[in-house]
Parts: sequence; C-alpha cells; structure tokens
Amino acid sequence: MSIEWKDYAPGEFFDELFSAEGCPREPAEALISYLESFSDEDINSRKIAAESTIKEMGVSFTVYTEGGNIDRAWPFDILPRVISKTQWDKTAAGLKQRLKALNLFIDDLYHDQKILKDGIVPEFVLKQSVNYRKECEGFSPRFGVWAHICGTDLVRDGDGQFYVLEDNLRVPSGVSYMLENRSIMKRVIPEVFEKVNIAPVGDYPEHLFDTLAELSPRDIAKPVVVVLTPGIFNSAYFEHAFLAQRMGAELVEGSDLVVLEDECVYMKTIAGLERVDVIYRRIDDMFLDPEVFHPESVLGVPGLMRAWRAGNVALANAPGAGVADDKVVYAFVPQIIKYYLDEEPLIPNVETYLCYDDVQRQHVLANLDKLVVKPANESGGYGMLIGPHSTKKERETFAELIKANPRNYIAQPTLALSTAPTLVGKNKVEPRHLDLRPFVLQARDSYVTTGGLTRVAMKKGSLVVNSSQGGGSKDTWIVDTGAGKD
Repeated sequence: MSIEWKDYAPGEFFDELFSAEGCPREPAEALISYLESFSDEDINSRKIAAESTIKEMGVSFTVYTEGGNIDRAWPFDILPRVISKTQWDKTAAGLKQRLKALNLFIDDLYHDQKILKDGIVPEFVLKQSVNYRKECEGFSPRFGVWAHICGTDLVRDGDGQFYVLEDNLRVPSGVSYMLENRSIMKRVIPEVFEKVNIAPVGDYPEHLFDTLAELSPRDIAKPVVVVLTPGIFNSAYFEHAFLAQRMGAELVEGSDLVVLEDECVYMKTIAGLERVDVIYRRIDDMFLDPEVFHPESVLGVPGLMRAWRAGNVALANAPGAGVADDKVVYAFVPQIIKYYLDEEPLIPNVETYLCYDDVQRQHVLANLDKLVVKPANESGGYGMLIGPHSTKKERETFAELIKANPRNYIAQPTLALSTAPTLVGKNKVEPRHLDLRPFVLQARDSYVTTGGLTRVAMKKGSLVVNSSQGGGSKDTWIVDTGAGKD
C-alpha cells in the first residue's frame, strides 16, 4: 500500500500539487506518478533516510528560550513543493523589479529625499523609522545599491496568485536551508531527478560570491571577502559557516578584524594582517561599530564605519538598508515602484491597513478577530496577533498596544494561504499551509534563486510557518513542463 492520493482533499485552499481531488497539476504529475509506486516501507525508509541525512550533515537551527538556547535538527518534509517554470519566470521578474525600486528608494532617502518632498511617502514615516541611520546620509555605495541580498516572503492566496508578504533587507537568513533541502532530496529520492526537469539551486554560493566581489573597492583579480558572524551562539550560525565554506571565504568575528590609521580593514592571520575588501555582515547595524552605534558592543569592529565611508571596504548589506525593511514602508512599495521605475508592480502586495491612519486604525480595532496584526520591525514571527486564532485577552492587549503606538503596527487580512501535501503519519498525507522565501541578489546585475526556501506549518490549520515557532520546510522544485501551465 502507498500514499492514497485519491483520498487527499485539497479543500478550499489553492493547493500547490493538486487542482482537485485526484488531479495533480501538470508540473507535479511526474512526481505524483513516481510516488504512487512507493510502498509504505519505501516511504518510511525515505523519511528515516532524510532524518539520518539531516543529523549526519549537522543541519540545525537554534531556538531561543527562557531556559537557554536549544539546537534542534532541521524539520523537513520529503514531499516537495512544485511550481511551474512559466509561473516562476514571471515571479522572478517581479522580485528583481521590487529590489531595484527599493534600492533606489533607500539611496534617495540618504540623499535628496525626493519621494518625501513629492508626498509619495509621508515624511513622518521616515522620521519615526527605527532603522534609519543618520550616519549613512550623503554616502553612495557602489552601484547605488544598499540591499545586496534580499529575502522576500511570498504567499499564494486562494486565487493562485503570488503576493509579497514582506521584504527582508537587513540580514536575511534561510538560504543555506534551501540548499540543504535540495541536498537531502537528492540523497532520499535521487531517481526522480532523472525523470523530472527540476531547475538547480546549487549555484547560489557562486552568484553570492560574484555579487560580493563586484563591490570590492580594489580592482584586483581576487578580492578578499569575509563573512562577519556574531559567533556560535547566534541562531543563524550554521548558515554563516555554511556560506563561508561554500564561497571559499573566511568566517570571522569582530575580534578577527581591525581598522588601522589608513582607514582600511585588516584580518588577523597567522601570517600577519591581510586587507579585507568586502564584508558580508550577519550582524545588525547597532552592533557593527562601537565608535558609532552601541559603545558596549563586542561583536563589531571599532572604526568600521569610518573605513566604509572612506570607500575602503564594502559592507553587504549596507548599514541603513533596513529603513526599507519596515512593514509600514512595505505598504508603499507599489507607489515606490511606480515613482522610481514608472512601472506597475509585477507582484502585488497583500492588502495592508496602516494603524497610524485614524480611519484604518478604527477598522483594525473593530476587526481584530479577523486580521493579522504585525509590529513594523519584528521578524521571525514574533510579536504578531493572528486574529482568528487569538483569545479575547490577546486581542485586548493588542488593542492597547496599537492605541499606544499606532505607527508601529500594520494589519492584514487573514489570507487563505496555499497548501501542499505533507506527510503527517507513516503514509498519511494532509494539506499544510506554506510560504516561500526566494533570495534576490543585486550589485551590477540582479539574480533570483530558482525557487527558494519553502516553510510549512506542521500543525493542522496553523498559518505559522517559522521554524522558531514550530514550522518545518520542504524542497522547492521549479519544473519546466514546456507546456506553460501552472
């Protein structure tokens, strides 16, 4: 006996693999046909193989708890998410468009602020932004690009359309898990990669290195690129070490770097000091340089901002890029695209209510049981209210928070997030909600991953996909059927 696909009911939501009961979508047909040949034992052995591979490869993530930090094995489902290449090509074009406009927006904010003067974005939105850095005013990074690496969260609503849920422009994480998901799948079901035309993802580290190398202030054949990590206790340390190793770059902590009187950054090595050209920093702005930001920070490098402003080292992402990583700014991205590019957005935003607006705030307060409320600058699924799953006390608490600081909150409708078949028992499959985080690179040119990190809510009916909140993950397949269907 194998998976009983004829009993799988996608329900009222858009399902990534099935258009109706027993009817797989064209990009998923070959996968479903292949899986139908599996016995119970085949499925179970593949699940065990995946779990063993995760342990063997050391794929883990850290959860912060009151009792301390806990390292957990990466939660993974062996049934992939499948998207047609035709659909993905359109989506990738929209992601490039979005990041290009956001970089123009950031550059404008640190120079002439034309978009504020023209009334497209309210001036107070910038003045009350916790991620605007006055220390960056007047500086022009190479190519005018501030956010070189972006992780954009996409969701698919009941209409099958992709929507942008949020932009992550500070220190976006998760790409290592996208790459490891593919490695796991190639070990677990290697045969299917011979039968299905699945776009590769393994070239991301090369594209990342090339993007970083383009930022080098020195015109040399092999710029020195380093990955700056807060250290082993950071929740994303696995990824920092993974990307450094895959790029052939040094993984460093703040204490490994020094800024000398020539305002250049040097790395301490056993052979002496070596000049650094590009720093892929995985440290938040406020800890980068104790001379400029938090004076007690031991994670950063004294003088780093001086070296950066002198044009002697490149920082990716640039300090201050997080000004566009604000969920209030997010609401204006369609206007930002139109303003800078004179184009309509290729990927729409989710409808968003701005709580600083009196009328919209009253609507939010009257409908807290139906909406998702988010703080403007939190990440990882923290600080949210999911109205339909909330208690009366939680809604009352959020009502007071919104009233006390309306600028800090936005609200969105509870989306009918798409689902995909997920193994929940020995051979039982049920639909689970998911999202997608593709990664976009920009320097001289742009690059978008073929697919991204699919995160899946492992609890029935849950809309929370973050691993820190109990979510899991799937491999994401971009499949070229040649027929141009979804």
